[in-house]
Amino acid sequence: MSTPREPVPFEVHEEGVYLHGTRADLRPGDLLTAGRESNFEDGRVMNHVYFTATLDAATWGAELASGDGRERIYVVEPTGEFEDDPNVTDKKFPGNPTRSYRTREPLRVVGELTDWVGHPPERLQAMKDGLAELRRQGRAQILD
Repeated sequence: MSTPREPVPFEVHEEGVYLHGTRADLRPGDLLTAGRESNFEDGRVMNHVYFTATLDAATWGAELASGDGRERIYVVEPTGEFEDDPNVTDKKFPGNPTRSYRTREPLRVVGELTDWVGHPPERLQAMKDGLAELRRQGRAQILD
């Protein structure tokens, strides 16, 4: 058994496995659906559900999600078609090395990762500070 380690950017968690980071308390069989409030933009109802194949991106999703719940990473499976997430592929990482996706169809929760390690506190704070600055500048919109 391997020891959990800090997530590595662009490293696929496990080929063919998709992840979703959040603070929601979910169970296997639950569906994540579009039409819910954003985890990242207060008052915004989302048209898509977002997911990834990398533990790093899922970890950011869990760590940056709004709410008071525990940070969680779920193993999910898409129930329909999905596309590359333009928020990262068009803006920051052409070619989708983050393996980040979005769908209008539900994602089915098939399990939860419990042995993941978050980003170091200073890296997490730097990300939060950077996002706060983007919000202050009015540049933190999600392409949904």
